[in-house]
Amino acid sequence: MKLKSFHNSMSSNLLLSSIQFHFHPQHHHHLNSCSPKAHQYNSSKGSSLTAQSKLAKHELLNLISDQDRGLKTQKNPAKRDSIINAIDALADLGSDTVTTGTSLSATWRLLWTTEKEQLFIIENAHLFGTQVGEVLQVIDVEQKLLNNVITFPPDGVFFVRSNIEIASPQRVNFRFTSAVLRGKNWEIPLPPFGQG
Repeated sequence: MKLKSFHNSMSSNLLLSSIQFHFHPQHHHHLNSCSPKAHQYNSSKGSSLTAQSKLAKHELLNLISDQDRGLKTQKNPAKRDSIINAIDALADLGSDTVTTGTSLSATWRLLWTTEKEQLFIIENAHLFGTQVGEVLQVIDVEQKLLNNVITFPPDGVFFVRSNIEIASPQRVNFRFTSAVLRGKNWEIPLPPFGQG
């Protein structure tokens, strides 16, 4: 499985798929799972690191399993600290891993976040007569694109486009370029805001 986490001053995102790590202190934390993709792990680090990584990943997944994508974590600072410590421990194990290569290109499903805007939408979708379905992040490194997608079954979606730039082996910068809220027979363009 890849694991990547994004940290910035506003929140935390952790994204999960095949063994891959991405960590930046004091940034967003999200945990997402990715559609399966082949990923080459550097076997020179040995099976001990692989075993440690698997154990750390298992611990992290256990910590977030009952957190409703981060909604429950908002009201439990001790749990949030435990999750972030688990993210940090896992990131330390992958500190030499390149996380910005083509294996980053995938559709990622949100499992956990501290990102306030996403949690607000997830928590309050019922006010608009709907509920949140999948929360996805679609990344295409070669095309330099990142799209955030929040679905509202059966026909709604909040879609935010952004451009990305590889800044280092473990950092991707992004800039939002457009946003739209769509229903079955309607569409409302929204001003994009944000970069990181």
